[in-house]
Amino acid sequence: MAFSPQESRRYARHLVLKGFGGSGQQALKAARVLVVGAGGLGSPAIAYLAGAGVGTLGIVDNDTVSLSNLQRQVIHRTDAVGAGKAESAAAFASALNPHVQVVVHDIRVDAANAADIISAYDLVLDGTDNLATRRIVATACEAAGIPLVSGAVSMFDGQVTVFAPHLTRADGTPAPRFADLYPPEADDADLPSCEATGILGPLVGVIGSMMAMEAVKLIAGIGEPLIGRIAVYDGKTGRVSEIGF
Repeated sequence: MAFSPQESRRYARHLVLKGFGGSGQQALKAARVLVVGAGGLGSPAIAYLAGAGVGTLGIVDNDTVSLSNLQRQVIHRTDAVGAGKAESAAAFASALNPHVQVVVHDIRVDAANAADIISAYDLVLDGTDNLATRRIVATACEAAGIPLVSGAVSMFDGQVTVFAPHLTRADGTPAPRFADLYPPEADDADLPSCEATGILGPLVGVIGSMMAMEAVKLIAGIGEPLIGRIAVYDGKTGRVSEIGF
């Protein structure tokens, strides 16, 4: 899969990057990545994955852009208020990098359609804001053997982890499942909502970018993905801690 002269110039900083180089960029170009949610976390993830040169980028969201989104959902413009988020995000990604094939799924993910949507991709990023949808996405990814990068934010804090229960850890045991972190009894009613408690805009940029970083690591086979580990970012102190599970 050769790069055009334009692609070679566009990805020049990747191509000269030791430990990544041409093979890493080829892996990105061949990858099919789905981002579920084109909001706060999806915005930076979509931007960096498109910029990095992911070959096919799917975007799922049936919500519309509202004025209150723009404080943190930076891929949407003021003139997109009222437009579908998936279409708005796709327009941003295509304008940023015309070499990326963007697939729009203007639909809400549910138990009936999740498997069909997800099965067309190699990797999924979930930036949705409710446990019900997260659980559906995780179940479909686990059944299909597809890695899932999961991010979450609240007020000044955020976290990122990777679920890949189809893989085994160094000791031979399966990697943790979504249910190991979020048991069935966990409910959205127990969690604070962004509307009720607020959220600092740059926080989603930090966590969404970390999600994109995990995605690139998984695609290119570099580094140590956050499988069985949660990176927790405290926005007030700037500290990142790690929790194993």
